[in-house]
Amino acid sequence: MPLQGTSGAASQDAFGGSGVAVVPNFIEEVFSCFLYTGTGATQTITNNIDLSTKGGLTWIKGRSGATGHRLTDTARGATKSIASNSTAAEATESTGLTAFGTTGFTIGADADYNTSADTYVSWTFREQPKFFDVVTYSGDANSSQIISHNLGAVPGCMIIRPINAVGDWPVYHRSMGNTSTMWLNQTGGINTQLKWWNNTSPTATQFTVGNDSDVNASGRTYVAYLFAHDAGGFGTAGTDNVISCGSFTTNGSGVATVSLGYEPQWVLIKRTDDVDSWYISDNMRGLAVSGNQPNLIPDGSYAELVGGYNAYPNATGFTANVGIGSSSFIYIAIRRGPMKVPTDPNNVFALNLAPDTSTAPLTWTTYSTVDSVLTKRNLSSTNGNNIFIDRLRGNSANLLTNTTAIESTNANITDLTISNGYIQKLVSTGGAGGAITYAFSRAPSVFDIVCYTGTGSATTFNHNLGVVPEMMIVRLRNFASNWQIYHKDLSAFGTEPADESRINLNNTNAATTNNLIWDSTPPTSTVFSVGGSSDSNRSGNTIVNYLFATCAGVSKVGSYTGNGSNQTINCGFTAGTRFVLIRRTDSTGDWYVWDSARGIVAGNDPHLSLNDTAAEVTTDDSVDTNSTGFVVNQNSATNINVTSATYIFLAMA
Repeated sequence: MPLQGTSGAASQDAFGGSGVAVVPNFIEEVFSCFLYTGTGATQTITNNIDLSTKGGLTWIKGRSGATGHRLTDTARGATKSIASNSTAAEATESTGLTAFGTTGFTIGADADYNTSADTYVSWTFREQPKFFDVVTYSGDANSSQIISHNLGAVPGCMIIRPINAVGDWPVYHRSMGNTSTMWLNQTGGINTQLKWWNNTSPTATQFTVGNDSDVNASGRTYVAYLFAHDAGGFGTAGTDNVISCGSFTTNGSGVATVSLGYEPQWVLIKRTDDVDSWYISDNMRGLAVSGNQPNLIPDGSYAELVGGYNAYPNATGFTANVGIGSSSFIYIAIRRGPMKVPTDPNNVFALNLAPDTSTAPLTWTTYSTVDSVLTKRNLSSTNGNNIFIDRLRGNSANLLTNTTAIESTNANITDLTISNGYIQKLVSTGGAGGAITYAFSRAPSVFDIVCYTGTGSATTFNHNLGVVPEMMIVRLRNFASNWQIYHKDLSAFGTEPADESRINLNNTNAATTNNLIWDSTPPTSTVFSVGGSSDSNRSGNTIVNYLFATCAGVSKVGSYTGNGSNQTINCGFTAGTRFVLIRRTDSTGDWYVWDSARGIVAGNDPHLSLNDTAAEVTTDDSVDTNSTGFVVNQNSATNINVTSATYIFLAMA
């Protein structure tokens, strides 16, 4: 089926006129932020982006060392590199980026790409209508040259560079207009003249350059990188935006709110009214909701620095905190993925049982970005906390499920600033019996994370789960409080609706009624509600919400009533469950966790309790295997199948 470009409503494009259906596109297919560690020898980076047949650009920068920004694209070919922090002509680097593939690229031992033990980031932009395009052309020195492109939308930003000569990097941005430019390799503000764009705005099929030598000198060849702006073209309906090129002005405190309609994963910011550098942040290196973020500077070879401009993401955009009051800025923002509903459970959930001396990176070749981990160390000890860590709150920001303690930082637990996994750090404090870690990826219809600031009164907050949340785990971050659980099947005393009931994660109390927790309002596919309760919406406090839903063959949020013996809980899986969390709701009980790494078998099954620090229990047989889900047995040690008792659960395939 041929690809049809999309514009406006999906019904018009898919069924009007030609009647050709829209082929869905998703951001995870066209953009990747991938972190890696240099080896000093040839290595292949697998980021699942097809550049060899689709075309595009890979931008590589050393994080731990002062290296050049190396940009290599398929239009010029592998080994052909230019640097955003340099005016030098294109270089041929035989040990730089040596090949483009269908699932990534290959690099040699060049120091700017692959110094042993150094850390690097790669940003890959695949050519795709309404997202990104690469164009090469020859200069003619005329006052106006018109060049065709295949972006399929009006460019929101264009970055141009002469290839075969010394030159600067002029930038067109829709917010500056067609008589102005700035330079990617410089710190200066806006310069206004006609010679770059000939006072002519780009269109959906072409752009115009004037006679400046950096865009149109006779005998020179050029490469242009074109970025779309709010052009749609993505998602199942073909109407979702994935890239925005806009501007903002800060208030007197140096803060501005930017609305995108989505949560960003990559942001480029530049001040326009004065001298300052360009700043790039991304969610793999630490685009978190608070604190100073790691930035890289396109106009310099500097190692990664912490601070400068901060872009604090939220479900619909970001808050810019740049420390410069009443000033003007431009930006490019790219949507966080994935957008596609997963079908493979291995792409959204993984688990690992690590020995007590392990410090090796834990990665999965088929696994998406690890966004959150729930880990318990000291499995054989009575003092092992259960710890939530996630990228959005910031690397190593810990919340303990078994206490009311505020968020703390412990760099000796887990490091999420790698791709496709995490590093479990155990040796510094022992870790008797090792550690079990559950890793979750944010994905539509399965799992999402929202951080918000309490208002003290009834409020709704946006989320990106894409469906109605069936379970929510809410916790104040900077104030001691109980963990609050919403579950679609939770009913305190068997009469109240779920939106007026809650149960705590950090204790054994039965479910209770409180209509202020969720404002007596069930969540929707786009928002969740909180009332005036200080446990879910304390004024001025930072709060996190973990949202779960049922996704066919991947996850299951459900409930059951005990029968006193054993029963099969059908989750719709085909190979059984790898993780199950069960809680009795009509009486006291623990938050029991079983998993396949420690053993869900026909005999005894080790279990943990998220509400305490006790060592794992290995002496009872409370759950058994079943291909569709799991089996619960009535055993006095856990009481997870008492006759007429009610239970809620979360299971991952």
